[in-house]
Amino acid sequence: MNQQANPTKLTVALHKLTSCSGCQLAFLNQGATLLELVELVEFKHFIEAGLNHPDEKVDLAFVEGSVSTPEDLKRAQQIRQNSKLVVSIGACATSGGVQALRNMADGNAWMQAVYTRPDFIATLGTSTGVAEHIKVDFELWGCPITVRQVNHFIRQLLFGAKPRPEAEKLCMACKRHQLVCVMVTQQAPCLGPVVRTGCGALCPAFGRACYGCFGPSEQPNCHSLANRFAGLGLVPREIAQRFASIHSHSNPFREESHHWQAIEVKEIE
Repeated sequence: MNQQANPTKLTVALHKLTSCSGCQLAFLNQGATLLELVELVEFKHFIEAGLNHPDEKVDLAFVEGSVSTPEDLKRAQQIRQNSKLVVSIGACATSGGVQALRNMADGNAWMQAVYTRPDFIATLGTSTGVAEHIKVDFELWGCPITVRQVNHFIRQLLFGAKPRPEAEKLCMACKRHQLVCVMVTQQAPCLGPVVRTGCGALCPAFGRACYGCFGPSEQPNCHSLANRFAGLGLVPREIAQRFASIHSHSNPFREESHHWQAIEVKEIE
């Protein structure tokens, strides 16, 4: 991906914080389309592609990963200073990701149980999305994000349009694909009514309930859906777990999960 300097191109950096690097593959997995993309933008920093220049000043910075360590926080602040636009990509960067599950437990106790020398572990008290620490201009939700999301977003910027968030509910994608509702036909606890589309309704297409990899949709009625789950026979602990998953730290899912956890505690008492 060595490129000649071109001042007319949009300069781009891809940064990784605490994450699995899966969202960066939305760039590399494009195949031949990647060759078209590099004609439109110039990558300055992208370690997965062999470019290691984290302090480069760029027009656009994509940030993958949650802010979970002091080093993450420092890097996020540096990225903000070096970038005209900052875009958080994926569940980790937008809502803390799977690692944010530790926010719901005693993190110090976990470290004591896992590591023989936890005093060597440098970590923050919580794992959170990037926007909780710096200004983020746009967010691309998903676990992971998709090739289509990346290309659509970049092209909107190049055409001078303000990118619009995809926040409609997954149920709309199911209807467009003429998929049979798994909640109606199978009594499956599907999160589709409160999760944003982006995956193309992949799980319902295979007869499985959505588990929320693209995060909460616009104006999600989580409490109503949770009550429906109770009607399907799920106990409070199971309902809490449905919302405490990939996007457990997002406000709507966190509140609903805590609500049903509290109900479970009362029932035990």
